[in-house]
Amino acid sequence: MIKQTILTLFLLFVFSNNINAQFGFSHEIGIIAGPIAFQSDYGERHDLSTNSGNTGFGIGIIHYLNFSYKAECNCYTPETYFNDHFKLRTELSYNKTELKHFGEWVAPSKTSLGADQLRAMQGSTAVTNIGMQLEYFPLSIRDFTSRIGSLGPFISLGGQFSYYDAKASSTMGPLGTPLTTFPKYLTPTDGRPYGFSTEGGSVWSIVSSVGTRYKLAPLSDLMVDLRFQYYFSNWVDGLNPNPAIYKENKANDWLVWFNVGYIYYLQ
Repeated sequence: MIKQTILTLFLLFVFSNNINAQFGFSHEIGIIAGPIAFQSDYGERHDLSTNSGNTGFGIGIIHYLNFSYKAECNCYTPETYFNDHFKLRTELSYNKTELKHFGEWVAPSKTSLGADQLRAMQGSTAVTNIGMQLEYFPLSIRDFTSRIGSLGPFISLGGQFSYYDAKASSTMGPLGTPLTTFPKYLTPTDGRPYGFSTEGGSVWSIVSSVGTRYKLAPLSDLMVDLRFQYYFSNWVDGLNPNPAIYKENKANDWLVWFNVGYIYYLQ
């Protein structure tokens, strides 16, 4: 996994530098961090305690191709709508979330074996993402760049490739027996013997976000960004009850990430 990540980063670096060499675009680099709400098969659907309880933290490094400015000549590129309203963002990020069951079925008033099994179950997922997004700025990028204190709202859409490492366990003992495991997680799923897994894997995802930049100084911005990321797999959290039987768990895993970032313009 590490070798694949390094190779991908190297190819993206070569790709961005080839673009810079041929067309003279400028570069921006930055760092982002913030809390994550992970929506998974842990907990009760549409439950506030689940949404607030299954949270984690993410951090990432980002790189932008700025099409409106040429660093090599300290001048603007020929003005076009695309150059003045779009940037290409490349990102490497990491997030981790601790997961538990919340909601009605694990309330203290529930005293069945099933309730005890759910309360004893815990998990985590650590996800490394790499990918690109195209950011659209409705207002002029040139006007934003020229004024300290200005705001530059944006929306974005892109894709990422992710490596996940999911864990699932129980304080009652090893999972996989009727004594420790809630029945729905003992059902074979997707070619696997159980509806839980402690295996890692890879997955594609689609990413969309909305946010804004704040012009802090001529060569630096602050950024806030609210992201939605949808994974094309239901195994990212380590749980996947058979969707043909348990309809409430048929949705793939997804997350919401609110992050704050600092961006520096390279010259």
